Amino acid sequence: MTTHRAARTDFTTGEGLRTLLTRIHEAGHEAWRTDRDVAALMDYTATKYAPLARKHGLDAWEAASAAFDVMRTPSVLRANDPWGVITRAVQITCIAEARANGMLCSTHQARRPHYSVFHDAERFSDRENPLTDYHPAFHHHDDEDSADTASPENEHVMAVSAVSDTIALFAVLGWPESTVKASVEYICERLARAGNRATAFEALRRDKHARALLDLPASSWHGLLRTVLGNPEPVYVGTSLGRGVLLRLLIGEPVPVLLRDDELVLTITASIPVRGGGRE
Repeated sequence: MTTHRAARTDFTTGEGLRTLLTRIHEAGHEAWRTDRDVAALMDYTATKYAPLARKHGLDAWEAASAAFDVMRTPSVLRANDPWGVITRAVQITCIAEARANGMLCSTHQARRPHYSVFHDAERFSDRENPLTDYHPAFHHHDDEDSADTASPENEHVMAVSAVSDTIALFAVLGWPESTVKASVEYICERLARAGNRATAFEALRRDKHARALLDLPASSWHGLLRTVLGNPEPVYVGTSLGRGVLLRLLIGEPVPVLLRDDELVLTITASIPVRGGGRE
């Protein structure tokens, strides 16, 4: 990585960055070319975001370019934590860039929910084992096998496993295990009573008693419902966002695959309840 150049302003702190960006904004666009601290700032930015860029298969300077775009906006100057705003923006851009590369579409399209729910494009020949060997869509089962698969005992085992995996998924991403265990079990109980996800979702969304009992803020409770049961909006029908974690696990998606879903991971981590509960 490029060595940091000498700078007059300590832009590594939030206030130092604000001071430098204010000076550049007041001097006009040409200051991005003429101010001697700019080169050092971009060297530092490329180094700072290199690990984040590598995580998403990108070059460090692609992340630095995303940071540069944000630095030129007035919102950074007004932010309580300028570096925090830039980091979040770079993270979102890296995710979108990686998704765009995988789905063979533009970054603008990859940012939109009805595109981002799709998986990356791939050729059948890219797989070590032929898709027909393991994908259920290419399998045929005789009546005896189908009856065994659909047996009540087998369905019960699959449901219990899906619930356990859901709890484990949330716990590994930072949710308190006791909280998510009680919450998911409550959701599943109401789901069993309602008979379908849409009805259960609507009833649970309005269930303030459950939220108070579980000591969850509204944002965490609603995020949990959308993630576990799926978004009930018609536009998301048939997509990963519409299916929800429970259904995705029941139809055969393992936890490691769900953990590679950046949007799902971000949704779960963003809805982690503040320590000590707190209600809205």
